[in-house]
Amino acid sequence: MIQQQPYVSDVSAPAVTQALTELTAAAPTIRLSIQERMRLTRECLQSLSAAAREWVELSCQAKRIPEGSTVRAEEVLAGPVSVARFLQVLLLSLKSIEQTGQPPLSGRPVLSGTGHRRVPVFPASGMFDSLVFFGLKAEAWLKQADPDGGLFDLSVLEKSAVDGSALPLTLVLGAGNVSAIPATDVLTKILQDGERVLLKMNPVNEYLQPVFEQAFQPLISAGLLRIVCGDGRIGAALVEHPAVERIHITGSTQTHDAIVWGNTAEERSRRKEQNQPCLQVPITSELGNISPWIVVPGNYSEKQLRFQAENVVASIVNNASFNCLATKLIVTAANWKQRDHFLALIEQRLSEIPPRYAYYPGAAARWERFAGETPSDENYLPWKLIRNADPRETPHLFQEESFVCVCAETALGADSPTEFLERAVTFVNQDVWGTLCATITVPNEFRKQQANQLEQAIARLNYGAVAVNHWPALNYAFMTTPWGGAPGGDLRDVVSGIGNVHNTYFLSDVEKTVLCGPLTLIPYPVWFPSHPHSEAVGWRLLDLYTQPSMGGLMRVGLSVVKP
Repeated sequence: MIQQQPYVSDVSAPAVTQALTELTAAAPTIRLSIQERMRLTRECLQSLSAAAREWVELSCQAKRIPEGSTVRAEEVLAGPVSVARFLQVLLLSLKSIEQTGQPPLSGRPVLSGTGHRRVPVFPASGMFDSLVFFGLKAEAWLKQADPDGGLFDLSVLEKSAVDGSALPLTLVLGAGNVSAIPATDVLTKILQDGERVLLKMNPVNEYLQPVFEQAFQPLISAGLLRIVCGDGRIGAALVEHPAVERIHITGSTQTHDAIVWGNTAEERSRRKEQNQPCLQVPITSELGNISPWIVVPGNYSEKQLRFQAENVVASIVNNASFNCLATKLIVTAANWKQRDHFLALIEQRLSEIPPRYAYYPGAAARWERFAGETPSDENYLPWKLIRNADPRETPHLFQEESFVCVCAETALGADSPTEFLERAVTFVNQDVWGTLCATITVPNEFRKQQANQLEQAIARLNYGAVAVNHWPALNYAFMTTPWGGAPGGDLRDVVSGIGNVHNTYFLSDVEKTVLCGPLTLIPYPVWFPSHPHSEAVGWRLLDLYTQPSMGGLMRVGLSVVKP
C-alpha cells in the first residue's frame, strides 16, 4: 500500500527548458511508420499494465476514496482501463490498415434519410464488445453524404513515416479531473496524429506524473514525450514558448479564451472585435458542457423507470460530478404522468449515496451559487436536484457549467411525445449552453413507431455525442467513438471545443457519434454506483484489454453479472 504523501512537483524553469530541449533534440531522428506506432502501442500496453495499481492507489488517495469502497471502480475504469482500451483498439486499427489499407469497421456504412453517412464504430472488432456490452451499438455520423467520398483520413500516418522533422511539437494542457483524459490526449497526438508532445499536468492531479512517466516510458525513450508540472505561470510560459507549434487543452472556455485572446476581459473583447488573437499557433480543445438528459414522455414499466433513474444518478455522482459530461439538466414533459415518480426515484437514489470529497478547487463556492444555499460541509457537498427550474429566473443553471454536484430539472409543455421531442431539441440547442453531449430516453413504443422522428431529432441535436437511453460517457470511454464538441465552434465562440480525440478509425468529417441501447441492460452496468463488485470487473477488463483472450473474457463474465 502506497502511503499518502503531499506531491512536490518541480516547477523550475530549468526543468521545463530541459524537457523542451530534449524533445527538440530528438526530432530529426524520429520516424513514425505504422510499424513503429504499433511497436510503441504494444510496449505502452505492457508498461501501462505494470503501472496500473499505483495509478489507481494514488488517485483514490487524492480523492479520499477509502479501501473497500465501490467508488474505487471509477478510478480503475476512468483511468488505466480506458487508456488500455484506447491502446488496444488503436493497435487493432493499425494492424488492419497495414494489412488491408483501412481500419476494421464492424459493418458497412449506410446513407441515412438525414443526409449523413452512418458508420458503425461499436461494438469494435476483436474486443469482445458484443458480449461484455451486450445491446449497445454506436455509429459515427459523417457530415459528407457522398457515397463515393472517402471515409478515412490516413494522411497523418503517411506524412511522418519518413521525415522526422515533420513531427510538430504539441503542448497538451492536461485535465485535472479524470486521469484518462490527459493520457489519451497524449496518445492521440503521438500515436495517431504523429506529433511530439509536452504534457503539462494540471495541478489538481500532478501527483500522477511519476505514474504517467512509468506507463508511457516507451514514448519518453523514443523522444516523443516529456511531462512537466507547475502552476498557471508555467502554463502561460509554455503557451508562449517559440518551440511550441500546436496546443491542445481540456478545460474551461475561460482558460481557452485567456490563452487565445488575452488575460483581461478588456483585452479579450478588443482582440475579438479586431480578430487579432494573441495566440499564433493552432489550438484544439475539449471544454465544458451543461449536459442535458431529455426524457420523452410515454408509458414506462417500473423496471424501466428505476433503471433510467439509476442511469441518471450514475451520470451525476460519478467522480463527485466533476465531469464535463455529468448530467446537469433533466428535460421532462410537464404533462407526463410518470414525471413526479421518475424524479422521486432519482431523489431517493441520490439520498442513498454518501457525499464524496469535493477535491476540485472552488467546488464549495460553485455549489452555493448553483444550489442557492450554503453547504453544511464544504468538503463533502450533498447531491442536489432542483425541480422546475426556470431559465428566466435562474439563467445560470442553463447558461453556465457549474462543474459541481447540482443538477436542475425543467419541464416543457407539449400535446404529444413527438411535439415534446421537437421542442426539447430546439430548447437544448438554443437555450442550454454547450455542444459536447446529450441524452434522450425514449419509450419503446415511440422508438418503434416514430423511428424517423427520432432519427431527425438526433440529427438536429447540435452535440458531438448523442446517446439514446444511456449516459454519453460511454461515447467517451469506448475509444472507437470520436469525442469532441459539435463542429462549428471557432476561436471567437469556442463553445465545447474544436476538434476531436479517440478517432481510432481515422474517420473524416465526423459530425457526431450516436450511441443506442435498450431501456435496461444485462449484464448490469459496471458504471452504476449500485454494482456490488465493480472494481473486480474493472481489473478484469484491464487484463482483457492488455491481453485479449477467451479466458480473460470468461473472467470478466464471472464478475460482471449483478447477484
